[in-house]
Amino acid sequence: MCAKPKSPAFAETAPVGPLRRPAIRHRQAGFAAALAIIIPLATTSCRVEPIPDGAADPGPTPEFTLGSENTHNRWSATIPPVLTVPSGAVVEVRTKEASDGQIIESTTVDELADVDFGLIHALTGPIYVEGAGPGDLLAVTLHEIEVEGWGWATILPGFGFLADEFTEPWIRGFPMEPGATEVRFNDNITIPLAPFAGVMGVAPDTDSMLVTIPPRTNGGNMDNRHMTAGTTVYFPVQVEGALFSIGDTHAAQGDGEVSGTAIEAPMRIVLSVEVMENTRGMVEPQYETDEYYGVTGFATTIDEAARKATRYMIAYLVAEHGLTPEEAYVLCSLAGDLKISETVDVPHMLVSMHMPKGIF
Repeated sequence: MCAKPKSPAFAETAPVGPLRRPAIRHRQAGFAAALAIIIPLATTSCRVEPIPDGAADPGPTPEFTLGSENTHNRWSATIPPVLTVPSGAVVEVRTKEASDGQIIESTTVDELADVDFGLIHALTGPIYVEGAGPGDLLAVTLHEIEVEGWGWATILPGFGFLADEFTEPWIRGFPMEPGATEVRFNDNITIPLAPFAGVMGVAPDTDSMLVTIPPRTNGGNMDNRHMTAGTTVYFPVQVEGALFSIGDTHAAQGDGEVSGTAIEAPMRIVLSVEVMENTRGMVEPQYETDEYYGVTGFATTIDEAARKATRYMIAYLVAEHGLTPEEAYVLCSLAGDLKISETVDVPHMLVSMHMPKGIF
Protein backbone atom coordinates (compact mmCIF):
# COMPACT_ATOMS: atom_id res chain seq x y z
CA MET A 1 0.00 0.00 0.00
CA CYS A 2 1.76 3.10 -1.24
CA ALA A 3 1.70 6.44 0.50
CA LYS A 4 -1.40 8.54 0.08
CA PRO A 5 -1.65 11.08 2.88
CA LYS A 6 -4.87 13.01 3.18
CA SER A 7 -4.94 16.04 0.90
CA PRO A 8 -5.79 19.37 2.57
CA ALA A 9 -8.43 19.75 -0.12
CA PHE A 10 -9.94 16.31 0.50
CA ALA A 11 -13.66 16.33 -0.12
CA GLU A 12 -16.26 14.09 1.45
CA THR A 13 -17.20 12.91 -2.04
CA ALA A 14 -13.71 11.65 -2.86
CA PRO A 15 -13.84 8.26 -4.64
CA VAL A 16 -13.27 5.18 -2.54
CA GLY A 17 -9.98 3.42 -3.15
CA PRO A 18 -7.61 1.10 -1.31
CA LEU A 19 -6.10 2.19 1.99
CA ARG A 20 -2.64 3.67 1.57
CA ARG A 21 0.15 3.45 4.10
CA PRO A 22 2.02 6.56 5.27
CA ALA A 23 4.94 7.86 3.30
CA ILE A 24 7.28 7.97 6.28
CA ARG A 25 8.56 4.40 6.73
CA HIS A 26 12.01 4.70 8.32
CA ARG A 27 13.39 1.48 9.75
CA GLN A 28 16.01 0.55 12.25
CA ALA A 29 19.40 -0.53 11.02
CA GLY A 30 18.72 -4.06 12.13
CA PHE A 31 16.09 -4.47 9.43
CA ALA A 32 18.37 -3.30 6.60
CA ALA A 33 19.32 -6.74 5.36
CA ALA A 34 15.73 -7.95 5.31
CA LEU A 35 14.71 -4.96 3.25
CA ALA A 36 17.31 -5.64 0.59
CA ILE A 37 14.62 -7.54 -1.27
CA ILE A 38 12.02 -5.43 -3.02
CA ILE A 39 8.63 -6.18 -1.48
CA PRO A 40 5.76 -6.28 -4.00
CA LEU A 41 2.61 -4.55 -2.85
CA ALA A 42 -0.62 -6.08 -4.17
CA THR A 43 -3.05 -4.06 -6.30
CA THR A 44 -0.47 -1.31 -7.01
CA SER A 45 2.80 -0.93 -8.85
CA CYS A 46 4.59 0.67 -5.87
CA ARG A 47 7.71 -0.88 -4.38
CA VAL A 48 9.64 -0.57 -1.14
CA GLU A 49 13.10 0.17 -2.49
CA PRO A 50 16.01 -1.78 -1.00
CA ILE A 51 18.48 -0.12 1.31
CA PRO A 52 21.94 -0.21 -0.35
CA ASP A 53 24.33 -2.77 1.10
CA GLY A 54 26.31 -1.32 3.97
CA ALA A 55 24.06 1.70 4.35
CA ALA A 56 22.62 2.11 7.84
CA ASP A 57 19.20 3.68 8.26
CA PRO A 58 19.49 5.92 11.33
CA GLY A 59 15.76 6.62 11.41
CA PRO A 60 14.08 10.00 11.25
CA THR A 61 15.23 12.98 13.27
CA PRO A 62 12.59 14.16 15.75
CA GLU A 63 11.14 17.57 15.02
CA PHE A 64 9.21 17.80 18.30
CA THR A 65 9.82 16.52 21.83
CA LEU A 66 7.21 15.68 24.44
CA GLY A 67 8.33 14.84 27.98
CA SER A 68 6.74 12.49 30.49
CA GLU A 69 5.53 15.40 32.63
CA ASN A 70 2.77 15.89 30.01
CA THR A 71 0.45 13.08 31.09
CA HIS A 72 -3.19 12.21 31.71
CA ASN A 73 -4.90 8.91 32.55
CA ARG A 74 -8.37 9.14 31.07
CA TRP A 75 -9.82 9.10 27.55
CA SER A 76 -11.94 12.13 26.66
CA ALA A 77 -12.37 14.66 23.89
CA THR A 78 -12.23 17.37 26.57
CA ILE A 79 -8.59 16.78 27.57
CA PRO A 80 -6.66 19.65 25.93
CA PRO A 81 -3.64 18.87 23.72
CA VAL A 82 -0.16 19.53 25.05
CA LEU A 83 1.44 19.59 21.59
CA THR A 84 0.21 20.52 18.11
CA VAL A 85 2.02 19.13 15.05
CA PRO A 86 1.45 18.97 11.30
CA SER A 87 0.64 15.72 9.54
CA GLY A 88 3.88 13.87 8.87
CA ALA A 89 5.65 15.21 11.97
CA VAL A 90 8.25 13.13 13.80
CA VAL A 91 7.93 13.33 17.59
CA GLU A 92 10.19 12.08 20.38
CA VAL A 93 8.02 11.02 23.33
CA ARG A 94 8.98 9.93 26.82
CA THR A 95 6.64 7.85 28.94
CA LYS A 96 6.26 6.89 32.59
CA GLU A 97 5.87 3.36 33.90
CA ALA A 98 2.30 2.16 34.37
CA SER A 99 1.83 3.01 38.07
CA ASP A 100 2.75 6.68 37.59
CA GLY A 101 5.46 6.45 40.23
CA GLN A 102 3.52 4.47 42.83
CA ILE A 103 5.76 1.42 42.43
CA ILE A 104 9.45 2.14 42.88
CA GLU A 105 12.57 0.07 43.58
CA SER A 106 11.92 0.04 47.33
CA THR A 107 8.25 -1.02 47.06
CA THR A 108 7.48 -4.13 49.10
CA VAL A 109 4.80 -6.80 48.68
CA ASP A 110 2.88 -5.38 51.64
CA GLU A 111 2.72 -1.95 49.98
CA LEU A 112 1.06 -3.27 46.80
CA ALA A 113 -2.34 -3.11 48.52
CA ASP A 114 -1.98 0.67 48.51
CA VAL A 115 -1.65 0.96 44.71
CA ASP A 116 -4.39 3.29 43.46
CA PHE A 117 -5.81 1.93 40.20
CA GLY A 118 -7.26 5.36 39.54
CA LEU A 119 -3.75 6.63 38.85
CA ILE A 120 -2.46 3.93 36.50
CA HIS A 121 -1.71 4.45 32.80
CA ALA A 122 -0.18 7.90 32.82
CA LEU A 123 -0.35 8.60 29.07
CA THR A 124 1.90 11.13 27.40
CA GLY A 125 -0.17 13.53 25.30
CA PRO A 126 -2.58 14.36 23.83
CA ILE A 127 -0.98 15.37 20.53
CA TYR A 128 -3.17 17.42 18.19
CA VAL A 129 -2.45 16.56 14.54
CA GLU A 130 -3.39 19.31 12.11
CA GLY A 131 -5.84 18.25 9.40
CA ALA A 132 -7.13 15.20 11.26
CA GLY A 133 -10.89 14.96 11.62
CA PRO A 134 -13.64 12.42 12.24
CA GLY A 135 -13.71 9.85 9.46
CA ASP A 136 -9.95 9.99 8.83
CA LEU A 137 -7.22 7.62 9.92
CA LEU A 138 -4.19 8.58 11.97
CA ALA A 139 -1.21 6.47 10.92
CA VAL A 140 1.32 6.25 13.75
CA THR A 141 4.66 4.80 12.70
CA LEU A 142 6.86 3.62 15.56
CA HIS A 143 10.49 4.21 14.60
CA GLU A 144 12.37 3.73 17.89
CA ILE A 145 11.32 2.35 21.27
CA GLU A 146 13.92 1.96 23.99
CA VAL A 147 13.87 1.23 27.71
CA GLU A 148 14.98 4.10 29.92
CA GLY A 149 15.37 2.49 33.32
CA TRP A 150 14.23 0.18 36.10
CA GLY A 151 11.06 -1.84 35.60
CA TRP A 152 8.75 -4.09 37.59
CA ALA A 153 6.22 -6.91 37.33
CA THR A 154 3.60 -7.80 39.93
CA ILE A 155 0.63 -9.90 40.87
CA LEU A 156 -2.01 -7.55 42.26
CA PRO A 157 -4.86 -9.25 44.15
CA GLY A 158 -8.13 -9.08 42.22
CA PHE A 159 -6.40 -8.33 38.92
CA GLY A 160 -5.28 -10.68 36.15
CA PHE A 161 -6.69 -13.52 34.06
CA LEU A 162 -6.50 -16.00 36.96
CA ALA A 163 -7.27 -13.52 39.72
CA ASP A 164 -9.46 -16.04 41.55
CA GLU A 165 -6.53 -18.49 41.76
CA PHE A 166 -3.59 -16.15 42.46
CA THR A 167 -4.82 -14.13 45.42
CA GLU A 168 -1.55 -13.13 47.10
CA PRO A 169 0.54 -10.13 46.02
CA TRP A 170 3.94 -10.64 44.40
CA ILE A 171 6.54 -8.24 43.01
CA ARG A 172 9.89 -8.39 41.24
CA GLY A 173 12.05 -5.51 40.09
CA PHE A 174 14.19 -5.54 36.96
CA PRO A 175 17.29 -3.31 36.83
CA MET A 176 17.78 -2.19 33.23
CA GLU A 177 20.12 0.34 31.69
CA PRO A 178 18.80 2.68 28.99
CA GLY A 179 18.75 0.79 25.70
CA ALA A 180 18.95 -2.64 27.37
CA THR A 181 18.14 -5.62 25.12
CA GLU A 182 17.65 -8.39 27.71
CA VAL A 183 17.00 -8.82 31.42
CA ARG A 184 17.50 -11.54 34.02
CA PHE A 185 14.23 -13.03 35.33
CA ASN A 186 16.14 -15.16 37.82
CA ASP A 187 19.50 -16.89 38.03
CA ASN A 188 18.51 -19.38 35.32
CA ILE A 189 16.23 -17.38 32.99
CA THR A 190 17.06 -14.47 30.71
CA ILE A 191 14.29 -12.68 28.86
CA PRO A 192 14.92 -10.78 25.59
CA LEU A 193 13.40 -7.31 25.66
CA ALA A 194 10.96 -6.22 22.96
CA PRO A 195 9.68 -2.85 24.16
CA PHE A 196 6.31 -1.48 23.08
CA ALA A 197 3.49 0.72 24.34
CA GLY A 198 0.61 -1.16 25.95
CA VAL A 199 -1.69 1.83 25.51
CA MET A 200 -1.96 3.92 22.35
CA GLY A 201 -4.93 5.70 20.94
CA VAL A 202 -6.83 8.74 19.82
CA ALA A 203 -9.49 10.52 21.85
CA PRO A 204 -12.99 9.04 21.74
CA ASP A 205 -15.90 11.26 20.79
CA THR A 206 -17.18 11.79 24.32
CA ASP A 207 -17.01 14.41 27.05
CA SER A 208 -16.94 11.65 29.67
CA MET A 209 -13.68 10.79 31.39
CA LEU A 210 -13.28 7.13 30.44
CA VAL A 211 -10.88 4.91 32.36
CA THR A 212 -8.01 3.50 30.31
CA ILE A 213 -8.39 -0.15 31.37
CA PRO A 214 -10.27 -1.68 28.38
CA PRO A 215 -9.42 -1.51 24.67
CA ARG A 216 -11.94 0.43 22.58
CA THR A 217 -12.51 1.59 19.01
CA ASN A 218 -10.05 4.44 19.67
CA GLY A 219 -7.28 1.94 20.51
CA GLY A 220 -6.49 2.27 24.18
CA ASN A 221 -5.21 -0.58 26.31
CA MET A 222 -4.52 -3.07 23.53
CA ASP A 223 -1.40 -4.60 25.15
CA ASN A 224 -0.40 -5.90 21.72
CA ARG A 225 3.25 -6.90 22.00
CA HIS A 226 3.65 -6.94 18.22
CA MET A 227 3.29 -3.15 17.96
CA THR A 228 7.03 -2.65 18.31
CA ALA A 229 9.48 -0.45 16.41
CA GLY A 230 8.93 -0.82 12.68
CA THR A 231 5.15 -1.01 12.99
CA THR A 232 2.57 1.42 11.64
CA VAL A 233 -0.71 1.48 13.57
CA TYR A 234 -3.87 2.93 11.99
CA PHE A 235 -6.37 4.60 14.33
CA PRO A 236 -9.84 5.70 13.16
CA VAL A 237 -10.04 9.39 14.10
CA GLN A 238 -13.06 10.36 16.17
CA VAL A 239 -12.44 14.04 17.06
CA GLU A 240 -10.76 17.05 15.48
CA GLY A 241 -6.98 16.81 15.69
CA ALA A 242 -7.14 13.11 16.64
CA LEU A 243 -5.64 13.84 20.10
CA PHE A 244 -3.17 10.95 20.18
CA SER A 245 -1.68 9.68 23.44
CA ILE A 246 0.70 6.86 24.33
CA GLY A 247 1.95 5.13 27.48
CA ASP A 248 1.84 2.00 29.67
CA THR A 249 5.15 1.01 28.13
CA HIS A 250 6.33 -2.59 28.47
CA ALA A 251 9.88 -3.90 28.19
CA ALA A 252 8.75 -7.50 27.73
CA GLN A 253 5.38 -9.23 27.61
CA GLY A 254 3.84 -12.43 26.35
CA ASP A 255 0.62 -12.55 24.31
CA GLY A 256 -2.23 -12.10 26.75
CA GLU A 257 -0.34 -10.43 29.64
CA VAL A 258 -2.11 -13.04 31.75
CA SER A 259 -0.77 -12.20 35.24
CA GLY A 260 -1.81 -8.57 34.99
CA THR A 261 1.47 -6.82 34.20
CA ALA A 262 4.37 -6.93 31.81
CA ILE A 263 7.79 -5.57 32.75
CA GLU A 264 6.52 -2.05 33.29
CA ALA A 265 9.18 0.56 32.58
CA PRO A 266 9.65 4.11 31.28
CA MET A 267 10.51 4.48 27.59
CA ARG A 268 11.82 6.81 24.92
CA ILE A 269 9.79 6.55 21.71
CA VAL A 270 10.28 8.18 18.31
CA LEU A 271 7.15 8.11 16.20
CA SER A 272 5.59 9.89 13.25
CA VAL A 273 1.95 10.81 12.77
CA GLU A 274 0.20 11.16 9.43
CA VAL A 275 -3.40 11.84 8.47
CA MET A 276 -4.84 9.47 5.89
CA GLU A 277 -8.10 8.79 4.12
CA ASN A 278 -10.11 6.02 5.76
CA THR A 279 -11.07 4.53 2.42
CA ARG A 280 -12.05 1.12 3.83
CA GLY A 281 -14.16 2.48 6.65
CA MET A 282 -11.90 1.03 9.35
CA VAL A 283 -13.62 1.06 12.75
CA GLU A 284 -10.96 -0.46 15.02
CA PRO A 285 -7.17 -0.12 14.93
CA GLN A 286 -5.20 -2.12 12.37
CA TYR A 287 -1.44 -2.28 11.87
CA GLU A 288 1.33 -3.50 9.63
CA THR A 289 5.03 -4.17 9.32
CA ASP A 290 7.09 -5.15 6.31
CA GLU A 291 6.33 -8.80 7.10
CA TYR A 292 2.58 -8.86 7.76
CA TYR A 293 -0.70 -6.96 7.95
CA GLY A 294 -2.58 -7.12 11.27
CA VAL A 295 -6.10 -6.43 12.48
CA THR A 296 -7.55 -6.20 15.98
CA GLY A 297 -10.91 -7.05 17.45
CA PHE A 298 -12.03 -6.33 20.99
CA ALA A 299 -14.99 -7.78 22.88
CA THR A 300 -16.01 -9.11 26.27
CA THR A 301 -15.26 -12.69 25.23
CA ILE A 302 -12.32 -14.18 23.37
CA ASP A 303 -14.74 -15.90 20.99
CA GLU A 304 -16.38 -12.68 19.85
CA ALA A 305 -13.06 -10.82 19.67
CA ALA A 306 -11.68 -13.62 17.45
CA ARG A 307 -14.74 -13.45 15.19
CA LYS A 308 -14.35 -9.69 14.80
CA ALA A 309 -10.65 -10.00 13.97
CA THR A 310 -11.43 -12.66 11.37
CA ARG A 311 -14.13 -10.52 9.76
CA TYR A 312 -11.80 -7.52 9.63
CA MET A 313 -9.09 -9.58 7.93
CA ILE A 314 -11.59 -10.90 5.39
CA ALA A 315 -12.65 -7.33 4.61
CA TYR A 316 -9.00 -6.31 4.19
CA LEU A 317 -8.25 -9.19 1.81
CA VAL A 318 -11.32 -8.47 -0.30
CA ALA A 319 -10.58 -4.73 -0.54
CA GLU A 320 -6.80 -4.81 -0.90
CA HIS A 321 -6.13 -8.10 -2.68
CA GLY A 322 -9.24 -8.61 -4.81
CA LEU A 323 -10.32 -11.89 -3.25
CA THR A 324 -13.90 -13.04 -2.99
CA PRO A 325 -15.22 -13.28 0.59
CA GLU A 326 -15.08 -17.06 0.31
CA GLU A 327 -11.47 -17.01 -0.87
CA ALA A 328 -10.54 -14.56 1.89
CA TYR A 329 -12.22 -16.69 4.55
CA VAL A 330 -10.32 -19.80 3.48
CA LEU A 331 -7.04 -17.87 3.19
CA CYS A 332 -7.52 -16.73 6.80
CA SER A 333 -7.79 -20.41 7.71
CA LEU A 334 -4.69 -21.38 5.72
CA ALA A 335 -2.34 -18.48 6.39
CA GLY A 336 -3.90 -16.19 9.01
CA ASP A 337 -2.45 -16.22 12.52
CA LEU A 338 -4.92 -15.48 15.34
CA LYS A 339 -3.26 -14.13 18.48
CA ILE A 340 -4.74 -13.55 21.92
CA SER A 341 -3.23 -10.14 22.52
CA GLU A 342 -4.94 -9.30 25.80
CA THR A 343 -6.87 -11.20 28.45
CA VAL A 344 -5.79 -9.34 31.56
CA ASP A 345 -8.60 -6.78 31.68
CA VAL A 346 -11.37 -9.30 32.29
CA PRO A 347 -13.94 -9.30 30.78
CA HIS A 348 -12.33 -7.17 28.06
CA MET A 349 -10.36 -9.19 25.49
CA LEU A 350 -8.33 -8.24 22.41
CA VAL A 351 -7.61 -10.71 19.61
CA SER A 352 -5.41 -9.93 16.61
CA MET A 353 -4.86 -11.66 13.29
CA HIS A 354 -1.72 -11.42 11.15
CA MET A 355 -1.54 -12.15 7.43
CA PRO A 356 1.98 -12.62 6.05
CA LYS A 357 2.82 -10.36 3.11
CA GLY A 358 5.22 -12.91 1.62
CA ILE A 359 2.33 -14.99 0.24
CA PHE A 360 1.21 -12.26 -2.16
